[in-house]
Amino acid sequence: MKYIIILGDGMADYPIDELNGKTPLMVARKPHMDFIAGKGQTGLFQTIEPDMATGSAVANLSVLGYNPRTDFQGRGVLEAASLGVLLEPHQLVLRVNLISVLDGKIKSHSSGHISNPEAHELISGLQDYFNSWNIHFVPGLGYRHVLIFPNGNTGVSCTPPHDYLEKPIDTLMVKPKTKEAEEEAKILNRLILESNKFLENHPINQKRRKNGQLPANYLWPWSPGKKPNMPTLKEKFNITGAVISAVDLIKGIGVYAGMSVIPVKGATGLYDTNYENKADAALKALDDHDLVYVHVEAPDEAGHEKNLKLKIRCIEDLDQRLVKRVLNGIAGKEKDTVVALLPDHATPIIHGAHTRDPIPVAIMDPRLPPDLVHTYDEKSVESGSLGLLRGSQFMETLTRKI
Repeated sequence: MKYIIILGDGMADYPIDELNGKTPLMVARKPHMDFIAGKGQTGLFQTIEPDMATGSAVANLSVLGYNPRTDFQGRGVLEAASLGVLLEPHQLVLRVNLISVLDGKIKSHSSGHISNPEAHELISGLQDYFNSWNIHFVPGLGYRHVLIFPNGNTGVSCTPPHDYLEKPIDTLMVKPKTKEAEEEAKILNRLILESNKFLENHPINQKRRKNGQLPANYLWPWSPGKKPNMPTLKEKFNITGAVISAVDLIKGIGVYAGMSVIPVKGATGLYDTNYENKADAALKALDDHDLVYVHVEAPDEAGHEKNLKLKIRCIEDLDQRLVKRVLNGIAGKEKDTVVALLPDHATPIIHGAHTRDPIPVAIMDPRLPPDLVHTYDEKSVESGSLGLLRGSQFMETLTRKI
């Protein structure tokens, strides 16, 4: 069998008054997602356990059948892998955002989605500015970058900026979890404050303000970790895999999972991503891989921005431009292809941050009869035959032998 996982990052949500108590998934026009639910088995999936951080890394590792408690060693190390950085076990690695801070509060976790050229120029300048610190920056996509220390302690508590919009940064600074990590916390807090001295009046930020755009006026490090020791998909499930995503985090998970990372022209991680190219790349990758993981970030970013109209549009674009194209592409091969649809977590519009709520899942397996669910959304799948999946049960269900 062949397997395709289509993941709309953060597309699950809460009932919204503006939508008469419905969610974006309930009101969006998504006939092809509904087709998968109607022809498949549905249910809920607890991708993030109650005591785990509500990050995309934890959620996507769960989707792929990994145990985040042992396999997740920090977001930065995964993004570094995506960027081709071969880490040593002793190195401390963090994800670092270029963020906008106005009146002492985090206004945007993405500096208003700063462009790659602008971000790379700023990161290059910061590397020179912090030259005496013996640290290394690796530029990533847009606002997302990686910070590497030659040594360090992971016992620091950092806050993901997308979960604390409009919160004062002086309440969110890095804190040590142990006495041994006190020095790391001090260094990281100094870095945050020093970065503002370089960034605040940089010509790029002067130009962005003049154009009515948010400035990238602070660095924000978070999700510290060291090199993980993950088994590959081949070792876990005896399948080969490929990953398609614009997001370095997801690509990095793919690297450590032994998956092929497929580049896609026009993949942006935003609402303007090239859905068609992603669909075509997935279909092509299916020729020589057992499983293809197609990740679309756009609904999550709309959720973080609390942009209801955009989130609905992203769901509809995913349905019309990617899901439909994939379903048409496997026509004639349906008997040999299992298609799964799900988000990794919810990113409710009401507060713009990830939650731990179970997410809706649909698995269209041609070997099995459908259940009685005919639409794909958070509520309808509650009566589905899959029940509530946890841990590695989604991947085990997806790849089961019948």
